[in-house]
This record gives sequence, C-alpha cells and structure tokens, in this order.
Amino acid sequence: MSPTTRRTFLASAAGLAAAGTLMTPGRSAAASPRRVRLTREEHRVVVIGSGFGGGVAALRLAEAGVPVTVLERGRRWPTGPDADTFPRMSSLDERALWYGTFPEAVRPLARLIGTPLNFAPYAGLLEPVLGQNILGVCAAGVGGGSLVYQGMTLQPSEAVLDTWLPELLDYRRMDQVHYPRVARMLGAATAPDALIQSPTYYAARVFAERVRAAGYGVEKIPMPIDWDYALAELRGEMKPSYTNGDCALGVNNGGKHSVDVTYLKQAEATGRVTVATHHNVTAVARAADGRWEVHADRTDDTGEVLEQKILTAGALVMAAGSLNTSRLLVRASATGAVPDLPDGLGEGWGTNGDRIYAWTDLQEDFGAEQGGPVIYGSKDWSDPATANTVIQASLPPLGLDTRTTMLVGFGVSADRGHFRYDSATDSVGLYWPRDGDSAVHGRIEERVSRVSRGIGALTDTNNLVNSTWHALGGANMGTVCDLEGRVLGQKGLYVLDGALIPGTTGACNPSMTIAAVAERAMDALTTEDVGTVI
Repeated sequence: MSPTTRRTFLASAAGLAAAGTLMTPGRSAAASPRRVRLTREEHRVVVIGSGFGGGVAALRLAEAGVPVTVLERGRRWPTGPDADTFPRMSSLDERALWYGTFPEAVRPLARLIGTPLNFAPYAGLLEPVLGQNILGVCAAGVGGGSLVYQGMTLQPSEAVLDTWLPELLDYRRMDQVHYPRVARMLGAATAPDALIQSPTYYAARVFAERVRAAGYGVEKIPMPIDWDYALAELRGEMKPSYTNGDCALGVNNGGKHSVDVTYLKQAEATGRVTVATHHNVTAVARAADGRWEVHADRTDDTGEVLEQKILTAGALVMAAGSLNTSRLLVRASATGAVPDLPDGLGEGWGTNGDRIYAWTDLQEDFGAEQGGPVIYGSKDWSDPATANTVIQASLPPLGLDTRTTMLVGFGVSADRGHFRYDSATDSVGLYWPRDGDSAVHGRIEERVSRVSRGIGALTDTNNLVNSTWHALGGANMGTVCDLEGRVLGQKGLYVLDGALIPGTTGACNPSMTIAAVAERAMDALTTEDVGTVI
C-alpha cells in the first residue's frame, strides 16, 4: 500500500485514542430516510470484493465456464493520459475517503497540518478502521487495494515463506507456476536506468548509495508499471504523475497494471463475469436450503441507499480484504447467521510488521519533486526468523521540506491480534497487543538508522499512531480454511484474500503472495469443486 498516503493519515491522527470499535462491516455511512425497494437475485457464484483475491477468483472461474457476480462497494476509477480520475495529494478532496469515514478524534489535528479531511460523503478510495492499539486502512473501488498500493511485486524466499506459512503450500511449485503467473499478469518490471538517472529520482539514487555504504544489499524492485509512461512524462508528453511522486492515491496517467485493468478486464471479456459496483455488503448468512445469502445496499456515490438486495448463491467467495472479510464472518458467526464456523475465526490477525519513517537529511536536497513510486529496496532475509525489507518511497509535491523523503519497512512477526463481536453495538472490534511487532520494529529501525546516519532526523510515524496498510489474517489457512480457501465445515464458502494469510507474507508486501495463493487455490477449485460445489 501507499506509504505517502499512509503518512498523511498518520500525521493527521497523532494522539488518537488507543481503544476503538469498528463500524459494522459494509454499513453505509449515509442512511436513507425514505423507503427503498428490496429485491432478490439468484446467482451461481458471488464474489465479495474486487482486489487481488477477488480478481483472480473471477477470472479463473470464468475461464472454467462458471458465471460470476463480483460485488464491489466502491466505484470504477478509469485512467488515461492527463486524466483527473484520482485525487492529488496536494489538493485532497472527497475522493480520498470512503464516505468521509475518518475518526472524529483526529479532525482537529488534521486541520493543524492543513488537511481538514472534512469532506462530503463519497464512495472514495480509503477507509480508515480504528481498533484497539491499531489503525488499519482498507481500500474501496474496482481493483481494491491495487488502485492505491505503490506496486511492489515482491516474492518471498522459500526459507522465509516456509517458516511462516504452511509448507504444504509447496513453495517450489508456486515458484515455478503461480508467482510467475502473477508477475506476467501484472506486467511486473523494474525501472529503466534512463528514468532513475533523471533529476527527480535523486532521492532514489541517494537511498541506494546509503544502503550500500551501510553494508546492506540493494536491488531494483519489480513494479506492475509500464515505465514508458514515466519516460513520456520526462519528455513533457503528459502531466507529471510518476515523475513527481503524485501517485499515492492512484496513477492518473495510466500505465499501472492494477487488478481492474488486468484480471478483471480479462474476466469481463469472457462474458461470464459481472462486476456490480456500489454494492455495499452488510451481512452474509447461510440460507435454510444450504445456499449462501448476501445482503447488500446498492448506493450512489454519496452513499444514499437506492436499493436493498438479497443475493442467493450456491458458492460464496469472501475477498473483501482481511478487515472486512473477517468482520463479516465474525459477525455472521456470533449472530448465528452462519452456524458452526470454525473456532479459530477472528484469530491470528497480523500487520505484516509495517513501519514507516520520515527521513530528513540536512546534507541533502531530495527535491520538491521526487520521482516514484518505488525504485530500490534492501532485503535482510538471511535469517527467516528475523527477515525484513526496507524501501525508499517518494513524497508527493506537498510543499514540505525538500530535505525529507520516506523510508518504509516490513518484516516477519509472531505477534497477533483478534476480532471480537459486541452484541450491545452489533459491531466487530479489532484488538491488537500494545507492544505488538516490537521485535521486528527494532530490527527495521536499526537498519533504517544506519542508512539515514548523518545530520538530520528520522521520525517513526508509528509512534504517532500504530498502523498498518497490510492487514492479514482473521480466517487463517490451517485453522479456519484449508490451503485452497475452503472454510472448514462450510460447503461452498471460500476465503481468497488477505484474511486467509496468517499475519505475514514473509518480509514482502502482501499483494504478490495473496494473488499467488489465490492462483494456486483456483487451480484446485476449478478442477475439484466446479461442477460439484461450485
């Protein structure tokens, strides 16, 4: 996910209270005072969510001849050269937030930094989710988190992944088949040297030099980007988006191979996939006949409910992201809407060890424009028990100190949180240990401190508000689901998103592994379940 947008929200949220209760999953922020019609629909397969897991599931089911309905609570975000589809960090508007859902406690502090975030309700890109000792962020829109993540397409090593995820996933086969398949689908490529040597990528070059001087390895990070778009910006053929780092809330010029223009585009082209936007799922249940019911509000961009729906399907794929998939299932279990869900549901949630720093170096001028999204990273994976990765990420043109850029780390951690249902409020809360991830954070800080050594300052934004953009777990493989995402004891119910992953993706950002695990799962499901369960 995007470190620059994350920093904006974190800086706004300094002093946020440690405890909190989450909104009921999918509940519309804007309640309609008028009566709306209730309609019922029948489907073969419903997929909730259109990110990496949902996109993979939709395409592979369609290729197997199965009609699929994908429910996405957000809107489409079409791009193109010089488009104004996404909000710019220098002039945020209602497009940034999911129905204006920003915790009230942080609004005064947000105004102090010139970002009131007091927008009218809109089907925007990001939903901040406040739990105890943690602030999570999840995306909305066709393509899910792929719209706003920086795009790092990292594959963990065999030793690291086998240490933290079940070895029965068979890393060697995933390395031969599923990871390469994802890389091809996303068109992953590293930045060309001609771009890196341009003036606005000075911060990236300094980072690489400092990493080497600190005695660490450094390498280019594969990204799902057609870098010709960035080169065209250098030639003045498009307004800057990559080359000034103003791509933290989506790339207006296009060229980013997000899920909407890769997996979902191919899925819709089969004629078997319908992506229903503005469908805000509020609950899931098991019908009396054993099929699955999905309750959803069809809204407009302002959140007004236009229609309430009950969709019934023989198979249901949960792919709304770790936070929302977990909340929906935990609530369904607690209320009896889905009886006999596994006891481990809601447990095993992790942050992927996220850490983000503002690095100010008084001996360098990184520039008012810093090219992005990410060029270089440094892996420390020799010990699977302590593996971590550090990258440099550009700051968008916000008029901030030109001597400041961003350093981001993530790594493995055994610490876990959990979800709990509160019957008094009919809501699901997320609970995280106060000192969670302290070990991995110490290792990351040691490394970024060596890289940034000199005259200046290193500010750990997680000390302002502990947060993650890489939520994982809650319906974990091995305890709640099998390795193919089948929920144990629940015929026709599947989890194929970050909720399936037990808290970490092996010192990598999660997108590549979520997609590869989903690809692996769909190989099995299209062979074994289509025609019987699906």
